[in-house]
Parts: sequence; C-alpha cells; structure tokens
Amino acid sequence: MQSSRPEAIILKPKREKSLLNRHPWVFSGAIARVDGDPRPGDTVDVLTGDGRWLARGAYSPRSQIRVRIWSFDPAEEIDTRFFETRLQQALDLRRQILASSATNAYRLVCAESDGLPGLIVDRYDRWAVCQFLSAGSEYWKAAIVRCLTDLMPDLSGIYERSDVDVRNKEGLAMVAGSLSGKEPPDHVDISENGCRYRVDLKGGHKTGFYLDQRENRACVAAYARGADMLNCFAYTGGFAVAALKAGAAHVVNIDSSAAALELARINMELNELDGTRVDHVAGDVFSLLRRYRTDGRTFDGIVLDPPKFVSSKGDLMRASRGYKDISRLAFELLRPGGTLFTFSCSGLMGRDLFQKIVADAALDAGRRGVILQWLSQSPDHPTALNFPEGSYLKGLVCRVV
Repeated sequence: MQSSRPEAIILKPKREKSLLNRHPWVFSGAIARVDGDPRPGDTVDVLTGDGRWLARGAYSPRSQIRVRIWSFDPAEEIDTRFFETRLQQALDLRRQILASSATNAYRLVCAESDGLPGLIVDRYDRWAVCQFLSAGSEYWKAAIVRCLTDLMPDLSGIYERSDVDVRNKEGLAMVAGSLSGKEPPDHVDISENGCRYRVDLKGGHKTGFYLDQRENRACVAAYARGADMLNCFAYTGGFAVAALKAGAAHVVNIDSSAAALELARINMELNELDGTRVDHVAGDVFSLLRRYRTDGRTFDGIVLDPPKFVSSKGDLMRASRGYKDISRLAFELLRPGGTLFTFSCSGLMGRDLFQKIVADAALDAGRRGVILQWLSQSPDHPTALNFPEGSYLKGLVCRVV
C-alpha cells in the first residue's frame, strides 16, 4: 500500500498558478522533475521549485494529466478514511438535492466535482455502477468498493463499467464485471418523474442511462402536450417517454442502434403508452433528416441529443460543422411556432460557441428563433467552482417565431 512519505512532483517556475486556484490537474508540461520512483496511482506531493507544498494527488505516468489532485490540505492523508469521508459527503449531497425528486436512479459521485478525480458512481435502484477512469481511482478501487458497501448497506451489488477508451490514456485496460455482492440482472427498471425506464447496466451507454438529462426530460415534457415530435439520437427513448406521458400526440424515435430502439419499445410498454403514438426508426440521423426535408415532413418539436462530437481540441472545427448541420436541418423541419431542444455533451464545446452555431444554423435555414431556456446537467452532476470543465452538458430551448 501507499507509503506514509510520498514521492514528490516538482513544478517548473511560475507553473503553480492553477494549483493555487485549486484546479485539480497537473499537466506533464508543468513538471520540472519527479523525486523518487512513484508507480501509477501512487500518492505524490506537488511542490514548487523552491520547495513550497501545494497539493497531494495521484500520479499517472502515462497520461498528459500527470497528477490528479486528491487534497489541498497538507494535513490530510490519502487513506481509506479519506475516501470514506469524501463518499459520505457525496451521498449526503445527493440525499439533500434529490429529497423531493421522484427517482431511484442518480449520480452518486461525479469525479473531480466531488473531490474524487477519475471516479464515477451511479446508482440504479439497488445497484451501483462504477467507472474507474484514472490511475489513482484504479489504485484505490478495493478501498472505494468497501466504503460504498459500508455506506449503502441496502445495495444488492456493485458493478464495474470501466470499459471506456479514456482508460487507455492512463495505461489501463478496459474492464467490466461485478465488484461486490450479487451479479446484476441484464436489465434493471428505474423510475423518474412518473416515468419508468428499463436500463442495460452491463452493455448500455455510459453506465446504462443518461442520468444527466433528468431535468431536461422534464423540460421537454412541459412543451409536449399535443405536439408531433421528432426525437433524434433517441437511444432507449427517454425523451419520447417523457413527452408521450405528458400528452404528446406522436413521437418519432431515430437511432442508429436497433438494439437501443428495441429497449425504447419496451419502455413504451412499461409506461402503458399507446404504440400507435410512436414510431421507431433505425438509421443515420443526418440522412433521415435530409429525407424528411425532401419529403416535406415537419414537426412541432425536435430533440437533438447527439453523442459526444468533440474528443480533443483538434476535433472542434469538425464537430462544430456537425452541430450546425443537424441544427440547420432541424430548423428547416420545424413548423412555425415549433420548438427545438438541442444539446451538446462535449465539454470542449463552450456555451458561447454552441449558441453561435445554433444561431448560424437558424440563419442558414432562413428561420428566426428565440432562446427560451438554457439547459444543463442534472444537479446530481454538480460542477465544482474550481473545475469548470465539469460543466459539460449544455442545451438550448429555441422557439421558431
């Protein structure tokens, strides 16, 4: 286990500003030297060139983010008690902010924003699903699982979904499987705002479901009564269920995955919704939107919730073109007075740029629109003030006037 006197990372001159502002990342280019021989995940102290202590974090020699900070308190040791305390704080926060929410599924740990870099924990009814995305969280995996088991004794089991590409940047293999308790079933049913959803914990996107869109599904529902709607990148039909339960006349779900749409059909049945009020179309969203435009088909409301288009700064221009393309097509398909709900889950896509892209798309489509609301991720996905990168999900509700 970790020694009581950790090795040290010495920064180059004048590279400590971000840590003084308590940003939890140290990039490789800021490091002058490494004292000692830390292994992946080992705890290291971060010091200025003249020896001033700045922070304590997890070392990751394969990543451009060479250290992820656990603590800015020199008296705080990184041990099992540290993780127990941080996890209890995260659980207390969710109990408070979700006290009035009608749901049994939520994000328990949101990585850096909960002071636990590289760790995601989502709860689905009696199951917890974890992602260990950094060398530090991987190093402390066993301790974290024990703490979760102690803090939530009502869990039936803890499952790992660390089967994501980002682990490659940490020199970690992609893994999935049970960590504690019983093996979860292939599907778990959850409830949210009067809707029921069947979630694929073992093979679904992320940890199985887009919990960060909870409030935004309720927002779409508020505009849905009597509407003829198009739900693009529908996945398992979360927005469609919310809209139909709220009285939408009809919804078309489009997704490239036939398996996801099959689960969307099941979600309609779980909510006892009339199957004639929804169509499920497997195919490429961009191609289908162009076909609908050619056919002259229009809608009262359109939801655009695409996958992450931006993985690096080098992708930003290409991604911007993609967002503009689908937004322009959506504006062309909206009826007068129609509403567009458009999202970006790419953290590198800033709010100002996203708004400009949507505005340019409306201009190219020859439509005049107004922003009714800005949307973001659910409050169980908080953003630490010292970590603005945690605010990744952004959305606009736009009305064509």
